[in-house]
Amino acid sequence: MKASNWEFRNRATVFGLIFGFTFPLYVLDHQNSTVALANWLGAGRQMDTDLVARLLFAFAAFLLVVAALIRTWASSYLQASVVYASEVKSESLVADGPYRRVRNPLYFANVLMIIAMGAMMSRLGFFVAVIAMVVFCYRLILREEAELQASQGQPYHAYCKAVPRLWPSLWPRVASAGRQARWMEGIKAESWYWGFAAALIAYAITLKLTLFFVILVVSLALFWVSSMALHKKSHSER
Repeated sequence: MKASNWEFRNRATVFGLIFGFTFPLYVLDHQNSTVALANWLGAGRQMDTDLVARLLFAFAAFLLVVAALIRTWASSYLQASVVYASEVKSESLVADGPYRRVRNPLYFANVLMIIAMGAMMSRLGFFVAVIAMVVFCYRLILREEAELQASQGQPYHAYCKAVPRLWPSLWPRVASAGRQARWMEGIKAESWYWGFAAALIAYAITLKLTLFFVILVVSLALFWVSSMALHKKSHSER
């Protein structure tokens, strides 16, 4: 079932609520998901569990950097006002950059991001966060694709047949449309996302939880402020 108008307009709020609900699940499950995995791996292979945990946190940070790169690459073919628009922008079809390999690279990056951030959650929090993010992203995708199908017709239908919805192909599935990446636009649109990556990198290096949450809160604040500014700008231009 596709997302409602309210969900799409307030998707930034919903993303924030997913984090706001799942991090506190430590109240019900006190064990960190990464530590639990490290204990299981270490016991089975007679390895130092602390070292395994450090390596897993480092891998999570790497995964989040990959997610930030994908979102920056995808956003560089759009404008920040399109990425964070309060309504679906279906006037044109973007089929360049990552969009040649996957129809929804921004949402694919979000799935990678929640898996990486889940390293900081409890086992229960990780499970709930990943399920909630995947379900919500699919609801948003179904809404966007329905409006693009109605707007673009046969060209979009052919694009959907050629390019996977959420799991990227290793090779481009359609020819380039000739649009050029605007990397500064991509970096500007995803600066908050790089803040998430910085928070996890800082924790993987220092193991200081306070530092992680300070950087995370600043990044979330940046996301909220930039989203509100773009929404206000969009309304003023109507």
